[in-house]
Amino acid sequence: MAKNWSESEIEAVVQDYFNMLRLELRGEQYNKAEHRRALIQQLSNRTHGSVEMKHQNISAVLMSEDIQGIVGYKPLGNYQGALFNEVFSYLARNRDLYELFKKDAEAPPTIPSVKDFLAAYEEAPKPVDISANSVAEPQAIYVPEKVNFLEIEANNIALGDAGEQFVMNFERARLIRAGKESLAERVEQVSVTQGPSAGFDVLSFEENGSDRYIEAKTTKNGKNTPFYVTPNELRFSQANAKRYHLYRVFKYRADPKLFSLQGNLEELCDLRPSEYMARVV
Repeated sequence: MAKNWSESEIEAVVQDYFNMLRLELRGEQYNKAEHRRALIQQLSNRTHGSVEMKHQNISAVLMSEDIQGIVGYKPLGNYQGALFNEVFSYLARNRDLYELFKKDAEAPPTIPSVKDFLAAYEEAPKPVDISANSVAEPQAIYVPEKVNFLEIEANNIALGDAGEQFVMNFERARLIRAGKESLAERVEQVSVTQGPSAGFDVLSFEENGSDRYIEAKTTKNGKNTPFYVTPNELRFSQANAKRYHLYRVFKYRADPKLFSLQGNLEELCDLRPSEYMARVV
């Protein structure tokens, strides 16, 4: 069984992770493999695989507090409590990162150049467990600053509209490839023509001409990033499960991809309440 990482090793891997994340948030290029090779020199006989897993653990720590991580490092739970402590100690010492998170979440997107919209499709991700291992070490309970950057990004109107446009282009390409040009011409952004009361964003069509109701959710971050669903969207998916499709657009900073889920959102997703309306009783 591999030994737990030492304090100095955890400090080194956390610093390396945030060095990469700063570059990503600034739109600068970097090489993950080069970072791993340099980091391994500071560690005690750690493999490239173990370093990558630790980077995935850090993504899970950040996701547990609604903070975006590095695109490409799928969150991996079962991490040391000491890792959780160091991640938020680092953030407390480096306040510039909170400004980068906020700026990135609020910034209008740069529209990526896409040559082949159909090539952007990927399979939906498998469920991710981001919980810590409560047996190995207790998790710290103090987080220096609780700001929901994922919610800030979800409220980015320009990003949401860009994602809907991406989905419309994808749908038109799908229908044209199927020889249904007349249907492709009728794809409609109902979030604009009808407004949010419609319960979905894009009206498209199956190859037989029946309606396809699409809800588009867009993020600049990775495939496993959580998203928000309104009660109206949930009810619509339940009432129209056979025709309802969620399109999750991700990695929208430079190389947008998407996956889709079809059916009732309550059966497809782990739904957790994010706020409550309270009345004095």
